[in-house]
Amino acid sequence: MANLSIQDVNTAIMFGGFTDEQLRSIGSAVTYRRNQILKANKREMAVGSQVKFTGRQGRVVIGTVTKINRKFIIVREQSQGNSIFGTNWRVPGNMLELV
Repeated sequence: MANLSIQDVNTAIMFGGFTDEQLRSIGSAVTYRRNQILKANKREMAVGSQVKFTGRQGRVVIGTVTKINRKFIIVREQSQGNSIFGTNWRVPGNMLELV
């Protein structure tokens, strides 16, 4: 892999002189890679696996896999404090990491 930072790649995409066809190709490559990560993650995980992901607010959520669907995985967040209830999250498989 070249020694480009993610910021360099983002800048090149946003302000470079790419044509529409080239940008579509970049988008297809990103989609392909996300699907590959999803498949790899699904192979590694099973119901009961401990996983983590970063939520929309930047908060790291740790939980247990309760169901594996085609594209999304249902994660039951570990209960916080003295609450007996946890939150169920519907998370894209490419966002999850095993703990």
